[in-house]
Amino acid sequence: MVNQQANSTKDIGFTHEDFAALLDKYDYHFSPGDIVAGTVFSMEPRGALIDIGAKTAAYIPIQEMSINRVDNPAEVLQADETREFFILTDENEDGQLTLSIRRIEYMRAWERVRQLQQEDATVRSNVFATNRGGALVRIEGLRGFIPGSHISAREAKEDLVGEDLPLKFLEVDEERNRLVLSHRRALVERKMNGLEVGQVVKGSVRGIKPYGAFIDIGGVSGLLHISEISHDHIDTPHSVFGVNDELKVMIIDLDAERGRISLSTKQLEPEAGDMLKNRQVVFDQAEEMAEKYRQKLLAEAEGISLEEETVVEAAEETVVEAVEDSEEETIVDTFEDSEEEMVGAATEE
Repeated sequence: MVNQQANSTKDIGFTHEDFAALLDKYDYHFSPGDIVAGTVFSMEPRGALIDIGAKTAAYIPIQEMSINRVDNPAEVLQADETREFFILTDENEDGQLTLSIRRIEYMRAWERVRQLQQEDATVRSNVFATNRGGALVRIEGLRGFIPGSHISAREAKEDLVGEDLPLKFLEVDEERNRLVLSHRRALVERKMNGLEVGQVVKGSVRGIKPYGAFIDIGGVSGLLHISEISHDHIDTPHSVFGVNDELKVMIIDLDAERGRISLSTKQLEPEAGDMLKNRQVVFDQAEEMAEKYRQKLLAEAEGISLEEETVVEAAEETVVEAVEDSEEETIVDTFEDSEEEMVGAATEE
């Protein structure tokens, strides 16, 4: 019986050393940055062991299981589940590779937000924190920042936590890890669909700065620059307006790209300085003055200003008069020449 076993081993001719050499011969080389398929075969309290075909099982720590916070590996992985993994680091001294799912999600999230930016899409997200500079949100799992100047809300920034906001992309830079968004631009774009240059709207003064006043017009903010308040000189907007003052203003520019609405009361003044002397006169005649402003824009768009039209009309009248004078002179000269010829002929006879 012993002889039979010995003979069987001899016939096989395959030792443990041969098997190890064969494994080395067909062992795949894994490098950091590779994306490979792996199967979960052991769950641990703070990670999981993954079979990716290497000699030693690879390991994924809990912090690399998702782009979002994970408290328990079972939230993401299940035993015997097969999926893609990113090789995060090379083999350690025990020959074990470290894997990541978070890195795959991270790369695909940046790809997705770049696509959304190219489409000029509006996205929605909950504010999860605020700081001195603005508010923080998550887009496709990535942390995004809304600068304070791009938040258009009546409540304080601190009260925005938990609020769901429409947002537009301002900057998407994966290399610098910068994802900047604008709440104001999203609101302005939506509001702009019902607004046009030359339109008179009602609003209230939301804030006053040395350079102008911010006017709330139906939930979005427009800037009434100090130079557009009146034809007369103004030292400071505070001398003209108070917070919560109700106004009529005219839209003079809509910049969807920058999310800005520019306003004017100067263009609505029947007489220079009316905003300082009697603003009610300005509001009473706002539509009439706005119509004149729109006509002026229309004429300029056609390439001829109202002044140029007047000059052209005057020139045409001058030409007509010159032609008429020339025709009269020609008729008189012809008549006089004809008379002289007749007189000469009669004398000869």
